[in-house]
Amino acid sequence: MSTAYRNRIQEFKVALSEENINLKTLRELCFNGVPFEGGIRALCWKILLNYLPLDQTLWESFLKKQREVYSQFLKEMIIQPGIAKANLGLSREDVTMEDHPLNPNPDSRWNNYFKDNEILLQIDKDVRRLYPDMAFFQRPTDYPCQLILDPQNDYETLRRRVEQTTLKAQTVNRNRSGVTNVSSPGKSLNLYPSNEYEVLPSGSEAHWEVVERILFIYAKLNPGIAYVQGMNEIVGPIYYTFATDPNSEWKEHAEADTFFCFTNLMSENRDNFIKSLDDSQCGITYKMESVYSMLKDKDLELYLKLEEQKIKPQYFTFRWLTLLLSQEFLLPDVIRIWDTLFSDQDRFHFLILVCCAMLVLIKDKIMAGDFTVNMRLLQVSCSYTTR
Repeated sequence: MSTAYRNRIQEFKVALSEENINLKTLRELCFNGVPFEGGIRALCWKILLNYLPLDQTLWESFLKKQREVYSQFLKEMIIQPGIAKANLGLSREDVTMEDHPLNPNPDSRWNNYFKDNEILLQIDKDVRRLYPDMAFFQRPTDYPCQLILDPQNDYETLRRRVEQTTLKAQTVNRNRSGVTNVSSPGKSLNLYPSNEYEVLPSGSEAHWEVVERILFIYAKLNPGIAYVQGMNEIVGPIYYTFATDPNSEWKEHAEADTFFCFTNLMSENRDNFIKSLDDSQCGITYKMESVYSMLKDKDLELYLKLEEQKIKPQYFTFRWLTLLLSQEFLLPDVIRIWDTLFSDQDRFHFLILVCCAMLVLIKDKIMAGDFTVNMRLLQVSCSYTTR
């Protein structure tokens, strides 16, 4: 470790040791990258994503409250209809004439349960393929959720729910337009394709299962948007950063902390996932066109080349902007980019600047290529890095 790097770590430690953290100073430090050592990055992200208050004296009580809230979410939302609270535990209720599995009433718990299963199956399919080139998400977490896995309780795990539903129902793929594809789940003896993560033995759970739980809770709490493909790519780097925190006291609560940070980030980014807002000023179409507007100002020659070949920004910038470049780079590079992205007060304007810079970086290739070559260049992930 160089002297300059040690000095930089010390700067972060000083900034984070203040009773009232100076957000402006912290942002300036984080803009040039955040060290991983000592859990500095994970802590900085929690502050930059407006999760932790700037007053450190409030942290202990705040974190205790938030983690209790998340535990309550688990109790209320990862549970079979037909199971109700009884005192401090749970007891099974009989299926009644008023509420039963075939009840079409929108307020029926059974009706909601089956709708939730459609969302859960899509989440499950996506998280099983999260960063397949890394072993991390397939490995067991050091802190499995005892509230869910403890055999003493009657909570139904998402794992069991997926297994039961996959055998009985069709797989429903849902994108920003709603339900778009319905396909057979395949043979019961081979539930998951070879490119999807396997389930670990009873009593342990993999990191991808934790991500699945976070996304399911988010979908339940935000029915207007629920779950849209790609959200897993946003929560993945946040969870990875928190779950690899060298400080075990923080690492133990990576799930709850990730949920709230992801929720805060989505509150700023969610309009990109809502199709009805596409053509509004806060929608994704406006942002995609902003990339070309900026490119026209920064590099007119390159802009005219793309216009000449009728390569519209919608063809490639949609994924760049909605997923915050998480699929365009390898995970370590994504995390480094997000250090800067989160630290910028106008983070989504900065994202447009980065997208514009990405085009300028490959200008020579674009100028020499035809439509087919350039479309392939712009749509292939990791075009800007070398493996």
